Amino acid sequence: MSEASENVFQAAMALPAEERVELVEALIAECDQAIQRPFADAWIAEIRRRSAEIDAGKVTLTPWAEVKARVRKRVEERRGG
Repeated sequence: MSEASENVFQAAMALPAEERVELVEALIAECDQAIQRPFADAWIAEIRRRSAEIDAGKVTLTPWAEVKARVRKRVEERRGG
């Protein structure tokens, strides 16, 4: 972290907690505007659609441990063992 960043950080840490949260939110909002989205609008729509299906209980989710075990099994099978 540069000296200027460190000074800003120390000043921010001296603020009351509520003001620090407001500062973080403002910085994130600014970054969101400055950074191009990593996904195309079509992907955002797909993510929203799938999230809505999950929220509505229309899909069955698979626990991570089960997914990981399936992938490991497939990898082992492809390696011949």
